[in-house]
Amino acid sequence: QNLYRDPSMIREVLSYAVLENYMDCPKSNFANVYINGTLRGLYSSAESIDDKFNTDHYYDHAGSFFKCNPIGGAGPGGGISPDLKYLGVDSSLYFNGYELKSTYGWNDLVSLTDILNNNTAQLETILDIDRAIWMLAFNNVLVNLDSYNGAFRQNYYLYKDLNQRFVPTVWDLNMSFNGFPGGTGSGAGGGSLDPLSNSTSNNHPLIKKILANPLYKRMYMAHIRTMVQEMIGGNWYLNQANTLRATIDAAVQADPFKFYTYTQYQNSLTTAVAGGGPGGGQSIPGIQTLMNERLAYFQTEQNYLYAAPSITSYTSSVLSPSFNQSFTLNATATNETALYLGYRTSHVLKFNRVQMFDDGNHGDGLAGDHTYGYTVTADGPVFEYYFYADNANAGLFSPQRAEHEFHTLSLNVPAPTSGQVQINEVMSDNDLTHEDPYGESNDWIELHNTTATALNLSGLYLSDNVNNPLKWVVPANSILLPNDYLIVWADNDTLQTTGLHTNFKLGSTGDFLSLSNGINVLDQVNVPALATDQAYARCPETGSIFDFALPTF
Repeated sequence: QNLYRDPSMIREVLSYAVLENYMDCPKSNFANVYINGTLRGLYSSAESIDDKFNTDHYYDHAGSFFKCNPIGGAGPGGGISPDLKYLGVDSSLYFNGYELKSTYGWNDLVSLTDILNNNTAQLETILDIDRAIWMLAFNNVLVNLDSYNGAFRQNYYLYKDLNQRFVPTVWDLNMSFNGFPGGTGSGAGGGSLDPLSNSTSNNHPLIKKILANPLYKRMYMAHIRTMVQEMIGGNWYLNQANTLRATIDAAVQADPFKFYTYTQYQNSLTTAVAGGGPGGGQSIPGIQTLMNERLAYFQTEQNYLYAAPSITSYTSSVLSPSFNQSFTLNATATNETALYLGYRTSHVLKFNRVQMFDDGNHGDGLAGDHTYGYTVTADGPVFEYYFYADNANAGLFSPQRAEHEFHTLSLNVPAPTSGQVQINEVMSDNDLTHEDPYGESNDWIELHNTTATALNLSGLYLSDNVNNPLKWVVPANSILLPNDYLIVWADNDTLQTTGLHTNFKLGSTGDFLSLSNGINVLDQVNVPALATDQAYARCPETGSIFDFALPTF
């Protein structure tokens, strides 16, 4: 972005710095841009929301994927708004409001709008509600109205993840902090923007339907409170703003084409620019002045001031459960009428949200003592969880940034000994067999747990060099379930974060491969030259003999 309509020159980078505390979003920074060696000026830079971004954060690349911006441009004369209204079963009715970024997906989008508008009780089956609520809360607190919350209902992405739910991702924040002249679509923005703005707007069905659900509304207000208290009340945004300003000050002075004077930039935290600068429109407020107004407004706003519950303590009956062990989680609260547990046993899965018990029959102590219990089973490679306490007016999460942040229990899973985990199958010239999570055809190594016990591979080593057996270390939290298989991509791409990716590739003309714990070799194999899409595998799987084979990925 060329920092248009932003005398502070930090709106986009600062907004993403706030947002990344609460949901997955692009990384953002600054760049001095040169054309043919001549300085053009200071720009903000944001990570593309593309297949790599989706795989990094949502764990694959093949889901339905939409950029939610009108094809013809926003505003009068543009396409339809990507407002998630249900337009009917004919997918062509949606073409002008959404840009399809995947090879298919229109029917999925139609289903989302249908369920949102006509069968809202099923909304959590097709939409990541928590991330949608964080998006709406963020847009409101920071008065980011060139967004779904504003007049044009745009500037976000939707990706259908491994859990078959659409996940929203916020995009285009250069007009955050009330720099957008179009307002909310049903009123102006500004320091006194109502957190329930557009809650009755038929043009904003996502807001209307979520805030019509009492539980979702209280969760939304809980997220609002967290963001206001942490970002504004604690001056986090202001400290970050001053750090950014110190970083770019010299670049701003040197920018030959900036839209505003250096004096306007210096005063941009506290002084509004009348007329909005280039393009006209409403004046652009000082960021600090606006946030002071927001804080003062929320301190008088009834939905914000409702007394939320407190979660005073939480415990687990087993601090480090073994695989498949059942245990009870407890939480104690005050001023609550209900307490919920969200948990998952794999990091890529959605959280299951269940209501906990205070009846004296679920490991919760005495009935009605405000200590709640729920029994769960550690039947996956991790155990991640959070609590949500609720009453008739307000709610509270623990941790308060849930579901983006969560509590974790370390599982008691033993490391393997020799023979328990084997190199089971290898492919050194993969073309058509299987793609990695990023859609690439790379070499792969298959490990096999030969036991009926979960095993912790964290800290083991794979290597293709007999003289350097510690070449690549298996990352933390790499649990191989009983009798299960694990694919490791030998692609020399350690910057990819979804799946396991080594710092070496295999040679198609032959190679060596070892698995060790740093002291003892657990398994090794000399891999011969392999043809394209040919595997070298144990035959049978638990035996000691390798042979050429068709791949059984």
